Amino acid sequence: MIHPTAIIHPQAKLGANVRVGPYAVIDADVELGADCTVGPHVYLTGVTKIGSGNKFHAGCIIGDAPQDLKYQDEPTRIVIGDNNVFREHVTVNRATKPAEATVVGSHNFIMANAHIAHNCVVGNHVIIANGTPLGGHVTVQDRAFLSGNCLVHQFCRVGTLAIMQGGSGISKDLPPFTVARGNNRICGLNVVGLRRAGYSAADRLELKKLYHALFRSGKNVTAAVAAARNDFSSPGAKTMLEFIATAKRGVCTDGGAAGGDEE
Repeated sequence: MIHPTAIIHPQAKLGANVRVGPYAVIDADVELGADCTVGPHVYLTGVTKIGSGNKFHAGCIIGDAPQDLKYQDEPTRIVIGDNNVFREHVTVNRATKPAEATVVGSHNFIMANAHIAHNCVVGNHVIIANGTPLGGHVTVQDRAFLSGNCLVHQFCRVGTLAIMQGGSGISKDLPPFTVARGNNRICGLNVVGLRRAGYSAADRLELKKLYHALFRSGKNVTAAVAAARNDFSSPGAKTMLEFIATAKRGVCTDGGAAGGDEE
């Protein structure tokens, strides 16, 4: 199932039932798992290990050199899990040092023209919509949803089940379960996402109370987190509190009570 115009290095490792389209190029240090589909004009390079069932649509470039002036042309790595979809012209850069890796988990949907920079770590069941770039060293946790043309500054973290509205941008960490709107602002909880993920009504109510305690009480975030640790104990609450307590860039803040909770 390899098109005669594809160029595959003899040292590349291809699993069973791999399909490779016309004019695709696969370099020597690429390991491609079973049942993957490599579309036309796709370029797989670098020390790149790819799991099974992944689909690379036309024009994807996976594993090329990082866009980092400190990079010294070393053989650095990418690790990709299973059953991901990379739509047209997605780019994923390899890490900057051999001991490091750019990591993409499993069951992610990366839409056209999105970019995952060097040393990023993307979890599982993440959606990154068209035209959204992740700067270097960004972490996106499980089930986050980044809408079209969002901007994520290097070293930022996007928490689990967080959602970014289209065109929003962050240079601070986006707490779990929250909705980003505008620049470094949040406007409530991702209620629909919580529901779909199986959070009960009681869990969602506690998270809503925690959100108000952290972001609408008038306290600074450090004091609000310290006070909230004594009052909130659900797994979701602990996830949010731990995320905020470990933030190194600060966290996005609420844009005002008028924003309301996003449904």
